[in-house]
Amino acid sequence: MPVSTPHKPPTLPQSEAPSQAAIYVHWPFCLKKCPYCDFNSHVRDEVSHNRWRAALITEIDTFAERFPELGATSIFFGGGTPSLMEADTVAAVIERVKDRWRPEGDIEITLEANPSSVEAGRFRAYADAGVNRVSVGVQSLRDDALQFLGRLHSVKEAIAALEVGRNNFDRISFDLIYARPHQSLEDWRTELSDALAFSPSHLSLYQLTIEEGTAFYHQFHRGKFTLPGEDEAAALFELTQELTETAGLPAYEISNHARPGEESQHNLTYWQGGSYVGIGPGAHGRLPAKSGALSHVQIKRPEDWLMAVESHGHGTKDTAPVPEQERQLENLMMGLRLRSGVDRLNCGNIDREALEALRQDGYINQIDRRIMLTDKGRPLLNFILGKLIA
Repeated sequence: MPVSTPHKPPTLPQSEAPSQAAIYVHWPFCLKKCPYCDFNSHVRDEVSHNRWRAALITEIDTFAERFPELGATSIFFGGGTPSLMEADTVAAVIERVKDRWRPEGDIEITLEANPSSVEAGRFRAYADAGVNRVSVGVQSLRDDALQFLGRLHSVKEAIAALEVGRNNFDRISFDLIYARPHQSLEDWRTELSDALAFSPSHLSLYQLTIEEGTAFYHQFHRGKFTLPGEDEAAALFELTQELTETAGLPAYEISNHARPGEESQHNLTYWQGGSYVGIGPGAHGRLPAKSGALSHVQIKRPEDWLMAVESHGHGTKDTAPVPEQERQLENLMMGLRLRSGVDRLNCGNIDREALEALRQDGYINQIDRRIMLTDKGRPLLNFILGKLIA
């Protein structure tokens, strides 16, 4: 595949304000592109792990020089498939982040893994490198569904991966996708019950959505399959809440469930409007500034990002101040995803009449300055946001 020469990245500004930040590290490579996935993931025959390790470290150093006053609150290896990374790379990144951004005490360090790339020895090496939480992309506990979703593993391999994870990490989470074609309430009740029988401390449960640019997008619009209707999807969502609540894993966010104290601290940074640094191709960030916040976006194509870092020290495509109005809108959109809700004063000009109408109709609760969705309102987040920001 030909590699284009990227333009010289913009010069990163100097830090304007000390703060804490979550650190996201993107590994863009997968063994296979899943048909539902619109993430920045790519299949490559060969990957130069030495070059990628050096480039990730270089980009961390460049950001740290410009933002030396940050304190790391978490590290998250996402992708792609980070469990394809060499353990030496994971260790080097963790060591450099801790050296440059001085976390206070033990911090949450998460690595995403696919069951098809899980090996006991590799997981032990990740744990030795400093990873203390693993998130496994199981996606289904039904072999026919895994085949439909384009996954490379079987249910047997998924369960084996979870066992390996549990034997190596104190904290383990896994993902499931529901509201699949022809999935009935009883089908999902059985599958989710099987997942809960594993006694996880954290579950991410997503309804299947069709994203533009994916293989599923083209198949769906050609009529190759259909999804549950609104009423069916709502019933599946309600059943999900019922079963997880009973099992002691209530939803703390629209799609995420955890036992008390097991919430993803890294993802809470996003939902609570905190600062974060994005390292690696296609990663995004929100950095602190006296004027509010500064966004940054990294070059998306892996080879272009790698060349930019090797030539200029970082692969930033663009940086820009985040207008206050945009920050307030983000606070509303992200904060309402949380069961705990969001402070109204951080959300700008909410339509007060719409807010009161939604409260009277039982979609929103308000406690002092905080607004939060009710159980009735949580499945209708997009509808409610449309009313509040109209």
